[in-house]
Amino acid sequence: MRRSLGPALALLALPAAALGEERFPPPEFSTGYQMPAPTTPPPRAGTLAVLDVVLLAVALSLAAYLVLKRRSRNGVFALMLFSLAYFGFYRNGCVCPIGAIQNVVVAATDRSYALPAVVAAFFALPLLFALFFGRVFCAAVCPMGAVQDVVLARPARIPPWLEHALGLLPYLYLGAAVLFAATGSAFVICNYDPFVSFFRMSGTVKLLSLGAAFLLLSMFVGRPYCRFVCPYGVLLRWVAPWARWPVTITPDTCTQCRLCEESCPFGAIRVPTPEPDPALRHEGRGRLAVLLLLLPVLVAAGGWLGAHGSGRLARAHARVQLADRVWIEEQGKVRGTTDASEAFRKHGHPTEELYREAAELRFRFRDAGRLFGAWVGLVFGLKLILLSIRRRRDNYEADRAACLACARCYRSCPQEHARLGLVIDETEVPDAVDQR
Repeated sequence: MRRSLGPALALLALPAAALGEERFPPPEFSTGYQMPAPTTPPPRAGTLAVLDVVLLAVALSLAAYLVLKRRSRNGVFALMLFSLAYFGFYRNGCVCPIGAIQNVVVAATDRSYALPAVVAAFFALPLLFALFFGRVFCAAVCPMGAVQDVVLARPARIPPWLEHALGLLPYLYLGAAVLFAATGSAFVICNYDPFVSFFRMSGTVKLLSLGAAFLLLSMFVGRPYCRFVCPYGVLLRWVAPWARWPVTITPDTCTQCRLCEESCPFGAIRVPTPEPDPALRHEGRGRLAVLLLLLPVLVAAGGWLGAHGSGRLARAHARVQLADRVWIEEQGKVRGTTDASEAFRKHGHPTEELYREAAELRFRFRDAGRLFGAWVGLVFGLKLILLSIRRRRDNYEADRAACLACARCYRSCPQEHARLGLVIDETEVPDAVDQR
């Protein structure tokens, strides 16, 4: 590479120091009560938490070096196995940048919550590296991506129309995760993580089944969670196109030999585009103008639908559920009580206070639902606009936003073979290779 990556990698690895959460001893019970075993790993002590952040920074730096400088698929794969073993099985998939989205949202919306420095570092470091080197976190550091990549056997090509449709899901998931975290309802990213139960070797039947389904699908579809579910991937897609040193398929000039065209199992290679017909270009401009006018309509309609559907969303909050249950019990519409309603009455809190709290939460959900609906309308509108824009490309390129920097496409490039000093059988290479 023409620019040295060393200074940038060293600079990004410096802020790898963070504070750890402090643990408190559990209370002692005189009645012989045994506290249930926790379902999530405990927070790390200070030095161990710092070690996690240091290893994350080192792994990101090494991934950038292997992808961009060494251009080594074997090196990327080895680092991926280490990340799977350490951040996945040893650290039980926690803390992870994907779930840290929710902590950041809570810190931004709740003044009483202080964002732990370790969580902030795990959230920010992959984005910072993506700004310089592309999605190297996805390449070899993310344990969720690694576990899918390891089992990939016979990748099938997904039709473009289906890939575009499924590509909307991460944006919707991100919006829902922000909504429920901001309202204090749930951390849906963590609650429905398909691989965390696999890493911890425990979990509910539903989560284990979900993880097994994703692993089975990953044998034939390249990283389905990363491409069609992961909300953190949305943030990386926003940052990676601005990378200072992006992934390039060829180390030299592209000869358009087409050997890399089918090498990417994630559909992230963009082919050269022909010169558009003037009539089609004029038609495309008209379609783009209509979609631009339609965008605010979609946003407004989405906001209206989100506000009117906020009642269902509010029922995800435990206090709203409790208020509804207490109310129907008082009205005699159900028999018996639940553990939650019985515990509420034993504490002696007035029901009026519970109803008032539930009403405030519903009002908050109405605003949040309006924003979520507007977000959905914006996502659909922008997707239609982007599909209507024709980009000019003269060579085969890795899509900066979609490329997971796995280094698979390097092996297909004759220029890469020449860089490595490998002998290429001229009978197997198209004539375009010699036209340099």
